[in-house]
Amino acid sequence: MTSEEWGQLQGELERTVGKNNYVNWIKPLSFAGVSDGVATFHVPTNFMGTYVSDNFGELLLHQIAATGFDVRRLHFAVPRRTEPAAQRAGAADGAPAVAMAQKKPAAGLAARANNLHGAPLDARFRFETFVVGKPNELAHAAARRVAEGGPVTFNPLFLYGGVGLGKTHLMHAIAWELREKRPELTVLYLSAEQFMYRFIQALREKKMIDFKELFRSVDVLMVDDVQFIAGKDSTQDEFFHTFNALVDSHKQIIISADRSPGEIKDLEDRIRSRLQCGLVVDLHPTDYELRLGILQSKVEQHAGLYPGLQLEDGVLEFLAHRISTNVRVLEGALTRLFAFASLLQKPINLDLAQDCLADILRASERKITVEEIQRKVSEHYNIRFSDLIGPKRVRSLARPRQVAMYLSKQLTARSLPEIGRSFGGRDHTTVLHGVKRIEELRASDTQIAEDLEILRRALEA
Repeated sequence: MTSEEWGQLQGELERTVGKNNYVNWIKPLSFAGVSDGVATFHVPTNFMGTYVSDNFGELLLHQIAATGFDVRRLHFAVPRRTEPAAQRAGAADGAPAVAMAQKKPAAGLAARANNLHGAPLDARFRFETFVVGKPNELAHAAARRVAEGGPVTFNPLFLYGGVGLGKTHLMHAIAWELREKRPELTVLYLSAEQFMYRFIQALREKKMIDFKELFRSVDVLMVDDVQFIAGKDSTQDEFFHTFNALVDSHKQIIISADRSPGEIKDLEDRIRSRLQCGLVVDLHPTDYELRLGILQSKVEQHAGLYPGLQLEDGVLEFLAHRISTNVRVLEGALTRLFAFASLLQKPINLDLAQDCLADILRASERKITVEEIQRKVSEHYNIRFSDLIGPKRVRSLARPRQVAMYLSKQLTARSLPEIGRSFGGRDHTTVLHGVKRIEELRASDTQIAEDLEILRRALEA
């Protein structure tokens, strides 16, 4: 395979892995040749070679074999002559997430710091593109404060929440902001998995002193998905000592996880205690308004890619209501919808959205139960669950009971007789009367309308 053929193959790889992965991991590879079934690539760092091998190795072998070459193994090497260039790599979008220090530490430490590479930053994840709403406003404010790069006010900043709620977006945004506004700081962003890998690599190569000095030389350490190190005793031990050394030196630490420190199973108590000593912020599940805001901001981006496409009223509201669990899925659905409409040259309306996104809508459909509705209504009106479904007919119970019946009819697929049985064996005509009564009150009673909206949001969150 010639360099020219490798260049053609890169175009196919970009379409397969996506532009961001291509720019960060495939484009830096330099094809060196094939010998005895082994294709050799030059890479800027050993870490990049290992990452590409682990994450894209099989794909590379498959794509190369598809061109007719007999390649059975890949080899990644760091040529000596390219090391200085690699160390001087510029800060283009997607470059490794390290802002190198402009200060003048000891010469030996500065040289080693120049080999410190983190995970790549996503150019899309900046504060300007982060949509702020009530569920994430505290996390956003805390991230903004840290990104100022001033005196350390809370250490660590611990961000946690479910998949697709914005943890990684905020982490990247902090790193971008610090790199641009405080270039004299050494900022390292990496995943907990990468921290563990580099720790193990240092053990194997007997370079633990270098490992310790490197990680203790940063000004800001950012570790994503820290729950990954739970249960891995040696890695936790080294993470604990690194954490302590940085805190004692008044260096900023920012951590993210999918749950709070107290809920991470198999995490050492001393680490859990350390993580809880700073500011722990929960990114709550998105509400309808935030999801709608995210969609509206994304529409502006897609409009530039697909000029002339007509987006009809009600589509974004429909998506914000139906896809409520994951922002990534929500954004992916909008991307697919615009591409689908562009290919078919059709306006984006509700019918097209339902046809194009049928699989996503089915997967995102939350199965709300009648019992869940009953418990949420009981909490909202501060009455006992047993009284809500019991035989008492006093007004203080009758109205909440009718609200629960109405929501059960609206948010579940249960029939009126099935709903009646869930309310202490009541007849379906009783349920029908309750549903109609709430429909009437909803139009005339603002308090009932507000209660219904609050309850619906809570149940669909």
